[in-house]
Parts: sequence; C-alpha cells; structure tokens
Amino acid sequence: MTTSATGSGDWLAVVLGLLRADAPGRVMGAPEDWPRWAVLLPHVLAATGHFEPDPGLREQPGRPETSWLLDRAATYLQVHARLSEALPLAERALAIDEAAYGPDHPTVGIRLSDLATIWQDLGQLERARPLAERALAIDEAAYGPGHPDVGTDLNNLATIWKDLGQLERARPLAERALAIAEAAYGPGHPEVGIRLNNLALIWKDLGQPEQARPLAEQALAIAEAAYGPDHPTVGIRLNNLALIWQDLGQPEQARPLAERALAIGEAAYGPDHPTVGVLRRNLAILMPSGSGASPAGNPLPAEQQGGQRGEEGADGGV
Repeated sequence: MTTSATGSGDWLAVVLGLLRADAPGRVMGAPEDWPRWAVLLPHVLAATGHFEPDPGLREQPGRPETSWLLDRAATYLQVHARLSEALPLAERALAIDEAAYGPDHPTVGIRLSDLATIWQDLGQLERARPLAERALAIDEAAYGPGHPDVGTDLNNLATIWKDLGQLERARPLAERALAIAEAAYGPGHPEVGIRLNNLALIWKDLGQPEQARPLAEQALAIAEAAYGPDHPTVGIRLNNLALIWQDLGQPEQARPLAERALAIGEAAYGPDHPTVGVLRRNLAILMPSGSGASPAGNPLPAEQQGGQRGEEGADGGV
C-alpha cells in the first residue's frame, strides 16, 4: 500500500498529520513528554511504515509528517538506549528529506545532525563526524556563521572531536558555539547551559579542572533554574561537576553531588539504563575506601543537540 494509491494517500496523510499534532517535538531532556511517546510509538511506527515516497509527486501528502515522526521516534529510542532501533528510523528520515528537498536543504541538515548523534552514541565516531560536518556546512551556507542553528552544529561536532580525543580541535568549536548561544539567547538560557557544560568537559579532559569548574557550576545553576532540582539534565550536570571536584582533589565536595545525580538518574531512567550505570560507578569511585588514590570517574556524554531546530527548539541531553 502506498500513499499514491487511489484513496490510500488521503487517509494515511490524515493519520500522519494527527500523529504529528499529538507527538511532542521535544524529546531530549524532556522526561515529561516520554510517557506520551511511549504510547504513540507503536502507532507512529505502523503509520510511517505504510508511507512510500513517490518521486513523481513534488508535494506528496504525508511526506513531511513521516520524516518528522521518524526523526522524533528515533530520538525517543536513542534517549532510552535503544540505539539499534533508532538508527534505521533516522536513516529513513534523512533519505526521505534528501529525496524531497535535495542534499543542501536546512531540513536535511537537521536529519544529518540527528543521525550523527546516534552514530556517536553507538561509538561509531568516524561515521558520525562527516554527517555532523555536512550539517554544519549546510547551515552556515543557509544562515551565515553566527546563526543559532550553526551554534548547535558546532556544539555537536565539538562533542564528536572530544570523543575522538582531539581536544584541541574540539575546544575552538565549543567556544564558538558558546559565544553564538550567549549572543542569541543571553547568559542564563538553557542553550547556554549546554554549551558551558560541554566546554567544561573539554577543559576537564585537557587536564585543566580549574578552568572547567566555574563553567560547570554555571551550567548547573542554569539547569536548576530552568528545569527544577530533579530534572535529568540537572543530574548530568551534577555528575560532571562532581568529577571536576574529584580532579581537583576534593572528593568530599564531589560525593554529595554524585549521590544526588544518581538519585535523579534512577528516578528519570530506571535502574537499568546505561546512564544510571555510569552514575552508580562514579559514586562508587568517590566512596571512601582507604586504598589511596581513586581511579578517574566517567563524565556522562557531552550534551548533544538535535531535532526541531527552528521548529520547536533544540534539546540537549544524554
């Protein structure tokens, strides 16, 4: 069954439109919207599974809804560590939009960026990097070098270079992303908090925890003011600040932050999520053992951004 078959396209386009209207656009860092996505996901997968692009139709009913739903469903699965399920949805969303708009359209840039974050979470950094670089090139050409969407692309590419261990490549991108966010949104905006957190992690990895600490503290304060004390983004920031205090040789400052981060993570994700495993291991490292120097803990992944840039706001999260 295809959307170009007589009659079938009409009802499918209506269903896809209703699903898009109901599905929350924010997924990363939006736990309040996850229960609705859990309900809608099987219906989204069923409806989008019926859609087949028709290259003979320039404006095919249901096409933009399908790619949007696939992209958002992929991000929901990504947040819940179901990466092997997320990947083909993100790839299909990209293919639909490339066929519809051509290779250099800003919507294609969004899909490239989101697919790159999934490959990054899968540990396939050399697959992620060219996608993120292409997204950056598309948005710079479309919007200019100081646009907020360009800042998002810079942020994401910086996190990939960081994960590749190329910190001197990552740092100027992260600094530029922070400057763009501060100019666009002001100093206390959640977007600025994402950039501060990621730049702090780069300084930490460069062996400069004293440079990292004030950035991480500011990122935490922004998240608490924006989301409240129990949001998973706050948990991420607490964990990362705890590890910076550990690097500064202050485990007594680090431990209560790590304890709070674990409690938030368990409440948000459940006990078996990979993020909670990282938080639990980090707290164990910080507990007194009497065995001398403690091993280094693991920061949570730098906060990627993706989805609905220019539509419903970028979301940072695990």
